[in-house]
Amino acid sequence: MSVRVSGCRLMPDRRDVLRGLLVSALAVPAANALEPSGLAEPPPHKPTPRASRLIADARLQAEVDYAVFSTDGALLEGRGADRMVAPASTLKVLTSLYALDRLGASKRFATRVMRSGDTLILAGGGDPVLDTDALAELAKRLVASGATPPSRFAVWGGALPAIHEISPEQADYLAYNPSVSGIALNFNRVHLGWQAGGGNLSLQARALKNSPVAYTIQVVKVAGGPLFVWREEGAREVWQVNGNAIRRAGSRWLPVRRPELYAADVFQTLCRANGLPLPAPQPIDALPGDAQELARVESPTLDLILRDMMEYSTNLTAEMVGLHASGARDLAGSAKAMQDWAEGSGIEGLELHDHSGMSPANRVTARAMAQVLATLGQKSDLHALMKHVPLQAGKGERADQRLRLDAKTGTLNFVSNLAGYGDIPGEGKVIFAIYISDMARREATEGQELPAGVVTWTNRAKLLQQRLVESWIARYA
Repeated sequence: MSVRVSGCRLMPDRRDVLRGLLVSALAVPAANALEPSGLAEPPPHKPTPRASRLIADARLQAEVDYAVFSTDGALLEGRGADRMVAPASTLKVLTSLYALDRLGASKRFATRVMRSGDTLILAGGGDPVLDTDALAELAKRLVASGATPPSRFAVWGGALPAIHEISPEQADYLAYNPSVSGIALNFNRVHLGWQAGGGNLSLQARALKNSPVAYTIQVVKVAGGPLFVWREEGAREVWQVNGNAIRRAGSRWLPVRRPELYAADVFQTLCRANGLPLPAPQPIDALPGDAQELARVESPTLDLILRDMMEYSTNLTAEMVGLHASGARDLAGSAKAMQDWAEGSGIEGLELHDHSGMSPANRVTARAMAQVLATLGQKSDLHALMKHVPLQAGKGERADQRLRLDAKTGTLNFVSNLAGYGDIPGEGKVIFAIYISDMARREATEGQELPAGVVTWTNRAKLLQQRLVESWIARYA
């Protein structure tokens, strides 16, 4: 507005303009003043990322297959869900359910001392968790029974078939690839210790309280060649160690290939410590019909054995309980019996060759494993036996600590699998099986221990698994 006075044009005073703006603001209706502005509204929820985006962001250059089920057994989502893949140790999920169904959760396995005439017999009952401390207790019970020194000491491991190693494709020095027998001490492993430079090599049947020397297994130091080489010399096992390759003091477990003699040798030492001398042990193929029991020790119940197997992923335990459940005389026949059992329960998409998942020929589908968890697993309360899997976090991030993963891992070189139950309290639960594999790199590193790049690859795969489960809970809860 302008006003003419005496022919002059005057502009409004700045204070008048500000006063007018204030009045205009006060003239806004009260109802509008109470409405929230756009800036005061909460930001919209960040959309849940699709699995394809999470997989691309992981930059693994790997095959990613999965199946997701609801807790009532409905398939929610899948990717390559019917592709046959290597299960690795997730196969132990099926082995646990098979053993529980065929043997019962309260099943125990006994290791006994028997006598036939003047022969004392250490008789294995296929206890997969027998250790040196249990043998020490057996020796005490034998002496307390009033047993006298025999003229002959025998050992029997025929409760299960004798298998030289679980997976011939694996390196023979790997402790998780031992022999299978009806008597298995310390998971058929012996503990090798050494000083810097490979000095003072020793082999012990190590346990929590008792760690006697293993006399039927010898270790020798050489100046070159591979780090570990195994051979037999008569009734003795020999581990050859390249001392030049050992710079610092250390230790590791090595597999045992003559489990009957190993267990009997250790038992002989423990009996001698309790005042009962025994002759050198001799393996026998069958128990005499007139053998009388003098003493025994028993394993924990099968459900407890399986819980530890799921947590520590012990291959020998899986093979032994699988063989007990099937009654077969070799791993191939036993795995086929387990597959037939699963198929009879409506599970398809299996091609099995052992119970531990070590065989490179094993194949399952993600749909089959998730279905096992959603059906057979929930009927048998498998969830209670599952391992609580620790969470991963990306660089500069914090993991959502509300997420709980109770699952079985399965890890080989450039293979990382996870199958189990995911839960965020108050938001929802899913049942899943995730299989991530780079089979070209897997085949190129078969039998190697920690090949180049495998640790970084595996960590990224585990983080991807976790993010997938989080996204499924957010989407389907």
